Amino acid sequence: MTSREKLNKNKYSNKKVKENTNEKKTKEVKKVKKIKRRIRWKNLFLFLFSVVVLFFVGYFALNIKITNIYIEGNRILSDQEVIEMAGVENYPGILDILRETKKNLKQNNLIKEAEIDLDFRKLTIKIEENYPLFYNANNNKTVLVDGSFADQKLSAPLLINYVPDTIYDSFVKAMRKVNLDIIERISEIKYDPDTVDNSRFLLSMRDGNYVYLTITKWDSINSYVSIIKEFPGKKGIIYLNAGNSFEVFE
Repeated sequence: MTSREKLNKNKYSNKKVKENTNEKKTKEVKKVKKIKRRIRWKNLFLFLFSVVVLFFVGYFALNIKITNIYIEGNRILSDQEVIEMAGVENYPGILDILRETKKNLKQNNLIKEAEIDLDFRKLTIKIEENYPLFYNANNNKTVLVDGSFADQKLSAPLLINYVPDTIYDSFVKAMRKVNLDIIERISEIKYDPDTVDNSRFLLSMRDGNYVYLTITKWDSINSYVSIIKEFPGKKGIIYLNAGNSFEVFE
């Protein structure tokens, strides 16, 4: 074999070795890619499976029904009334409570603020009432503390006669300054002006006393309990419109 033939043979052998090496590398790369692809599909399956499991666990957890309801902050409204306003009288699932309860309460004009505290199956509803100031017998509406009206007759002092427009707005603002525990002691309110004071009112109290008030001194009624303690067992008329005197009934 000549030198030239040997050279050609070596070139051919080297070429074949290179081809075999390249082919081997290509197969190895394909194998690695295949393994990687399998691993990715496996991870994706595990991820999707976890999502589905979490979804169903969350769904069933949120649809567990509550077993206890507690109401806080109510004085005018009963517990049952608040429960019905919230729409939870049938002890619904947790998901329905989170979605609807606070919304239902906010839509009722007798509630100023509402907070929902959900501790698994225990529901606590905390409210701030938009309590009534008085019931106006002239238009058959209840005036609430925020200045709005309720068409129904609620438990509140009864305004028995007409109050002129020039006095009425000031009267409503004055009533908003009265503490709720004092409002609950008032039975009737009468607009009762005299020649000296055109903004004088007479309040009939549930305990049998009467109180004269004027718009500019209206918040003095908040001292009512302290005043009557000075006259134990006696009934009469308290003049808070001019001075602070008590006329005892004979």
